[in-house]
Amino acid sequence: MNWTRALHHTSLTLLTAGLLMGSAWSPGVSTVQAAAPAPACSTGDHGLLEKLQAKHSAAEETPLSFNDIQFLSADTGRAAGKGFMIGTSDGGCHFQKIYEGQWNFRQTSFPDNVHGWALASVQEENGVYLIGTTDGGSTWKRISESKVGFERISFTDSKHGFGYVRAFTYYTGDGGRSWSRITTPPNTRGAEFTSRTHGWAVVVAPGEGYRVMKTADGGASWQLSLKSPFAYAESGRIYAKGDQVYALLYGGSGMSQTSYSLYASSNQGKSWNRVIAQETAGGGPAPGSGAALYKKGPASGKPGNMQLAGSSTAFLAGYSPAGEEVAVGRTDNGGKKWSNLPAISGYEGIISFPDSKAGWMAVKDFNTSSLYATEDGGMTWKLKFAFKGTEE
Repeated sequence: MNWTRALHHTSLTLLTAGLLMGSAWSPGVSTVQAAAPAPACSTGDHGLLEKLQAKHSAAEETPLSFNDIQFLSADTGRAAGKGFMIGTSDGGCHFQKIYEGQWNFRQTSFPDNVHGWALASVQEENGVYLIGTTDGGSTWKRISESKVGFERISFTDSKHGFGYVRAFTYYTGDGGRSWSRITTPPNTRGAEFTSRTHGWAVVVAPGEGYRVMKTADGGASWQLSLKSPFAYAESGRIYAKGDQVYALLYGGSGMSQTSYSLYASSNQGKSWNRVIAQETAGGGPAPGSGAALYKKGPASGKPGNMQLAGSSTAFLAGYSPAGEEVAVGRTDNGGKKWSNLPAISGYEGIISFPDSKAGWMAVKDFNTSSLYATEDGGMTWKLKFAFKGTEE
């Protein structure tokens, strides 16, 4: 059963919510016959991609693994990796194969349940292409004929989006067919735009430290928002949504550890507080200055990605390859308080939180790659899907 047909077996609640991808159903069409009761929820590999799993494990003795996940709601989302994309529309009770083929998905961006873009390579080739879908991910077409230099993409709707490299930001208004460069400050080491006019940039002044700058006129002018001393020119990442802004500033790395600081603002950068300042034996001191709420982040190893939900909730993934732990940190008040939540087994993790309670996490362990879901904001996790290697 493919992804489009599988969606016809979801509940009427999902149908009336419009959570379909490329099927013949459209709002206003009556459903007169109820589907047969679906089997009970299950975990494991759900019988998907068995041949691809066997081929991959035989060649590499490792399981298929997830490179990226994205959930639009607690029930509906996707997970993708080398040569595949799977999805669920009922909170992980059942999964469907969306795509199987040549593309090795590195990062995906779905602003809705139909339109999507991805940075993907042809299997193990170096470099990535920008590809797009208009049927929820079942079929993909190259948007760029040649490889692109983007490290990350983010689309806000079916036409408008941003492409990022460490120093530069690009904007498209036609679904990725053409791009224009947005002016960012010199020595930018990470940027984030929430609209064509409003954006943020982490700037490094060699030998002096970090600056967080903001623009409200599309990069024509930039204003200082945060100044944080640090002796080394590293990099950073900004996460912004509504009034919430987070600056994740990276220090050094070594011994499977990364030193970093997390700064939070709940008023669009007018004021900041230092939430985490993690120094490590392998990475050295944490960048920045000032008192921090915590000296360790979740799992006390490396920072992963962040997710901002609602008006004041934020999540940070953390993982420790040496400690074999993956965990999430959370705030519910814009970073004024912070909690490092209980860890689960693994050495790398990616999170996707569509709201302040419901979330998903893809976890890589030494011989498994799994999807977990939470209904309580990361306090507890339930296994929903797992690829396993040949040794299991």
